[in-house]
Order: sequence, then C-alpha cells, then structure tokens
Amino acid sequence: MPESIPPAPNGSAPGPSRRRVLAGIGAGATLGVAGASRPVRAATTEVQFWHAMAGELGRQIERIVEGFNAGQDAVRVVPVFKGSYTETVAAAIFAVRTKNHPAIVQVNEIGTATMMAARGAVYPLFELMRDMGEPFDATAFLPPIAGFYRDPAGNLLSYPFNASTPILYFNRDLFRAAGLDDKTPPKTWPQVEEVARRLRLAGVTCGFSTHWPSWVNIENFSAFHDVPIATRANGLAGPGAELMLANPVLTRHVAALAAWQKNGVYAYGGRGTAAEPMLHTGQCGIFIGSSALAADIRARARFEVGYGMLPYWPDVPGAPRNTMIGGASLWVLRGRPAAEYRGAARFFAYLARPEVQSRWHQATGYLPVTRAAWEHARAEGFYDRNPGAAIAIEELTLNPPTDNSRGLRLGSFILVRDVIEEELEAAFAGKKTAAAALETAVRRGNELLAQFDRASR
Repeated sequence: MPESIPPAPNGSAPGPSRRRVLAGIGAGATLGVAGASRPVRAATTEVQFWHAMAGELGRQIERIVEGFNAGQDAVRVVPVFKGSYTETVAAAIFAVRTKNHPAIVQVNEIGTATMMAARGAVYPLFELMRDMGEPFDATAFLPPIAGFYRDPAGNLLSYPFNASTPILYFNRDLFRAAGLDDKTPPKTWPQVEEVARRLRLAGVTCGFSTHWPSWVNIENFSAFHDVPIATRANGLAGPGAELMLANPVLTRHVAALAAWQKNGVYAYGGRGTAAEPMLHTGQCGIFIGSSALAADIRARARFEVGYGMLPYWPDVPGAPRNTMIGGASLWVLRGRPAAEYRGAARFFAYLARPEVQSRWHQATGYLPVTRAAWEHARAEGFYDRNPGAAIAIEELTLNPPTDNSRGLRLGSFILVRDVIEEELEAAFAGKKTAAAALETAVRRGNELLAQFDRASR
C-alpha cells in the first residue's frame, strides 16, 4: 500500500525534497557504477539492506534478518532504516556516487518505472537468482502482486516484499446502534450510501471515509471496475502511456463522492494516512483503507470491527474484478562485489520460504505474496483466529486480472498522484465539477508523464 512517511531519525540531516529526488531519478539517473566492498568480519560477507520501515514494521524486518543470519554464518544481512521511501531511494542514489551504496534497497511500488528507467543501475532479480544458481520459483508469487514488478517479457525485476490492498472496515457497535445488520458489510456503493445515511440519522459524525484518496478512489476503484487508468496496460506495456481518468465510470464516482461530501455521508479526511483517526475514534462508521491496517485497528479500536471488500457500482460491466496492491519491493543495485550478490540471492531464497512469508504476513498484516505462504497461514489457523484477515487475498484474487487490473507502472507517479489528489480536493470542495477535475488531472498528469519519458530515453 502507500505507506505512512515515518519521521527522519533523531539527529539526522533533513532529506532532499521529494520533487528534487524525483527529478533526479526521473531523469534516468545512472546508478550503476563500480563499488568497493565494505570491511567484513572473518569470512562473513556483509550485505546492506536499506529500508523505509520504522517502528514495529522495522522491528519485524529485524526479526526476519535475525532468522536468516542465525541460520548460516557465510552472510550477514544488515538492515538499515533510511526514512521514507523517497528518502531511502535518494540515500541509495547519493551513496552510489560515493561507491558506498547498499546491495538491497526497498522501493515503493509506484517507483518501479523510475527504477526501470535507471538503465544499468539495477541487477534484475531474475538475473541475480539465475547467475548465482540459487533455486527460486518466480511463478510462485500471486499474479496481482508480482505483476507490478515484472517487465513486459514477464521477468521478475525485484522481490515483492510488502503488499496490501484496500478493504472495507466498519464499526459494528455503531451499526447496531443505528439498527443496521452488524454482521453484513455493504457490498456496493449504493449500499454504502444507504448505510452511511442511516448512520448519520443515528447521530454518527460521518458515514464513511478513506485514506490515500487516489490509491483507493481512483487507482483501485478503476481496477475493481475493470476500467483503464492509463493506456498501454496502465503503463505495464512500456513507456508512452497516457492517463485515461476522464471516463464515465470514474466521473460518476467522483461526482457521487463530491455530493456525499456535502451532507456528511462521505467525509474527506485528507491525503496519505490523515483520515485514519476518524475510524479509530469512532467518528466514522465505515472506513476504506489498506489491509495492512488490520492489526493496528484490532489493537487500537475500542469497538468491534467488521470487514468487507471494496464496494463497487453493480451496473458497471465486469465489476467487481480484482484490486491492485500497494507497498514495496526489494531491488538489487549493481556495483557491489560478487560475494554480496551471492549473499543477497541466498537472502531472497530465504524470504521466499512459505513459513517466513507466513510469519511476516501474520505479524504485519501485509499480504502473503505467494499462495504457499497463504496456505501456511491458513493451516496454522490464522484466518480462523482473525476474522477478516483473508478478505484482502480473496479480493485480490477474486478474478483473473486484466490489463486494467494487473497493476500500474507510470513514471513520476508520486507527482502524478499529487496532481490527481489536488483535483479531487477541488471537486470535493465544490470548486470544480467531477468531469472538469478529472480532465484537468489528465492534462496535468500527462505533462508529467511526457517529461519523464523524454528524460528517460
């Protein structure tokens, strides 16, 4: 999923601005240069792993790494927190220039096009595992997850690490107080509207909200309704894609959100994760957000939580299809010694073990990225103990993905997403019609895509 941006560690220097970083890597900055090995202890090869996960997620990464390191003595993986995703990628780029970059770096899913454009910078996962002779079944990954990270030929470029998809959460206590069925979530958008109106009549502050507005209400909405976000299979077929947001299905949905915003059926809560407290505090009866929130919501909510799939408009042909993922993958950078690559390959093979994937899934709420990991969690009774935990994987695999729902790969998409959300805010505030807002988002977003394509040639 799109992730919260954790603060920089205490005492760290402020990182470069997001726009400066994206301008650099969006221009096809060359990362691949020869590097010198770091000092290692005895015969152990040290492999640096730079990541963007703070707090409990960072501790879970450390536990995974500890398990790998304890199981052998030839390789020592060293996890290093580097701040937000943007800060982590920027740190890796700058470290390359001094030949002190890591072998492994975590990059969010919408940075995939940028990493692919940095020619010679990355060591594709399928080449790494082949060259190092490490057994690795790339077909074991769930297609909706791996699709983000495959090239047009189907080769896996990076290791799918943390993945999530939006699901529906609801406050069962508020449902009961409003005379609603607290065991049955609304499945369609008309049902969401009806339930939210009844919640409002019962005195609930807002009917529903979401976080990450573009990810939920544009990107995954489009995938679930099998309508394109952009040409060229949402960019997965290669460069030159253009946005296709100003379509009737999406226009109707944004217009409905804007209308619901006026009467409290929908309450816009801001960008990123800003809206999440509206569910935790019982302000909203329904919240649509990342499946990776489930563990946190269970721990923090002072009410019974119910779960459901992303809603859909029932009159749209092909809906519901399947949702897409957010999150990040692990990329390998060129310019490190061969011993580090052998170590990285062994680490990836370890990560792919069903029991390791299952533990990560159960501890964090992220999706199991392989079916074997899902089967492992099920055999351990995880889904029986945690109602709703399987909804995300069911939703993601509801139907075989199409070119409209397989994934999304557009250059400078962090900036494009900013544009989309600016225009959504204009529609929600009544400053623009839904059609005008989406048309402007297409025009402005396509300008950014064209700039990226030109710079990446």
